[in-house]
Amino acid sequence: MLKTQWYNDAMCENIVKLNYSDKEIYLVKTAHVSKSSVEDVDKCIDEVDPDSICIELDEQRFEKLKNPEKWRETDLVKVIKDKQVGFLLVNVILSSFQKKMAKSLGSQTGGEMIEGIKLAEERNKNLVLADRSIKTTFARIWHSLDSKEKFKMLTGIIASIFDNEEISEEDLQKLKEADALEAALMEISKEFPTVKKVLVDERDQYLAEKIRTAPGKKIVAIIGAAHSLGIAKYINDEIDLNKLDTVEKKKSFASYLKYIIPALIVLMIVYTIIKNRDVGLSQIKSWILWNGGLSALGVILALGHPLSVLTAFIMSPITSLNPLLASGWFAGLVEATIRKPQVKDFEDLGEDTATLKCFWKNRVTRTLLVVVFANLFSSIGTFISGIDIVRKFIENL
Repeated sequence: MLKTQWYNDAMCENIVKLNYSDKEIYLVKTAHVSKSSVEDVDKCIDEVDPDSICIELDEQRFEKLKNPEKWRETDLVKVIKDKQVGFLLVNVILSSFQKKMAKSLGSQTGGEMIEGIKLAEERNKNLVLADRSIKTTFARIWHSLDSKEKFKMLTGIIASIFDNEEISEEDLQKLKEADALEAALMEISKEFPTVKKVLVDERDQYLAEKIRTAPGKKIVAIIGAAHSLGIAKYINDEIDLNKLDTVEKKKSFASYLKYIIPALIVLMIVYTIIKNRDVGLSQIKSWILWNGGLSALGVILALGHPLSVLTAFIMSPITSLNPLLASGWFAGLVEATIRKPQVKDFEDLGEDTATLKCFWKNRVTRTLLVVVFANLFSSIGTFISGIDIVRKFIENL
């Protein structure tokens, strides 16, 4: 039978003790940028002397904490070819936001996780990476949203970069209080119920299963405060991790439009050329100028290289007819090749993404902006030229 209690004896109020079968599980509730969380980790591990230490990290974030210089090895060309630009951009933004909070508090981002890793190595304890891959989490969130929700979420994330509001230690402590935490999650549910489900609920299940099955009788799990209630809820359940690791894409009529619309545009142009050659050629001209021109404008606004601008102009009319390609990928590849990011660009990512101006200054983020802006403006060009093509087609029926 599952027993849950707030563990206060000889320790602090931010440690929850769970009893599962013959195991004692201690959840250390932390705020990832709080200095006091590191102290909580030390207290709990000293007092419990666990067999295993679980940390709320996946393999990728673990490597990033262990090897912070790994940013320098990032191959932007490979990132673009693997279609990971969006993932990298969001990751950079969120990392920057977390670093800004840590700096305001004079603490280290992920300090409590680093402390857990260090103690596991020093005391020869089992170290369990208990979280799901961040790529999988982001992918499941993205594919679960509709277009309106995607736009709303992206604008919210970007706006958070430039929020200069100071965050106090007192505010972080409030996040560790169950009532305040539940209220915050309810707010997320109202805005993005799907995001809350994937980001919090599913990871609660994932973490619970990894912690529950960790080796030994005594387990200490270092987790974000937002997950403590969920883990306690699911710790007694057997969770299918394979199901939570699968990315399922939504199948809707809208997903087929990206194939249907280009085909219809080509058919309308062909029909119009047969009926009136001059009007058909004007449709082609409209398609090229609007698609290529606006995609090139996007690269210019991202302060891309002139060859990147030219690439966007040439490729956009072609890629807009192929749902498997995007002009931004080609423009980004040219930008990353000609203006290859230097070591300093990766070192300065945290600082440079803290202000709007520096977002364009850094070669890494500027290349990402070239990809995003080229694709965004190409989509606008497709919409405008598509309307013009339809109008001329109807006039010549």
